[in-house]
Amino acid sequence: MDIGASEKLELVDHFCYLGDMLSVDGDADAAVEARIRTGWNKFRQLVPLLTNKDVSLIMRGRLYSSVRSSMLHGSETWPVRKEMRWHIQRAEMRMVRWMCGIKLKDRFPSKELRERLGIDDIALVLQQNRLRLYGHVLRKDDDWVKKCMEYEVEGPRPRGIMIIIIKRFVYRRKVVTSEDQRGPGERLSKRSVKYVN
Repeated sequence: MDIGASEKLELVDHFCYLGDMLSVDGDADAAVEARIRTGWNKFRQLVPLLTNKDVSLIMRGRLYSSVRSSMLHGSETWPVRKEMRWHIQRAEMRMVRWMCGIKLKDRFPSKELRERLGIDDIALVLQQNRLRLYGHVLRKDDDWVKKCMEYEVEGPRPRGIMIIIIKRFVYRRKVVTSEDQRGPGERLSKRSVKYVN
């Protein structure tokens, strides 16, 4: 692509920007694969500690949080599909089984292994991160994302179904105390947010 002044840009399908993989079609497949690779690299650096029998399983779970955070970096903005969530969960469970010294053929439930390490399901953490970002966007005063979400298009067609689905999901899963119940400018604590199943 010629941009003038004898400068040419190469057209590519994927490229790395600030450590995140971006693709032309807007999918996050390349980003998820890159984050899983980063998580495995971090896990391999910590293998001597994460598989050490002298370290308790709870402490290994706490150490594992650094691996998890490297896997989920930037995941708040990913358009997550079921396949992506499955790939992330699969990679995490392989790491969890390695930490616990249990093979797949031993047929231990994943939930039990996560409880031993004291960690939550990575899909739940991914969902909480996305909801946290959504809350930040909603609390922001003059933000273009909020204006786009609240924009009403005149015409015979009803409001976009994705916005309605997102709002229903957030209101069903999360009940937040009102602004007057907490001090002005006070952030929400874990006690002031109640999650509903």
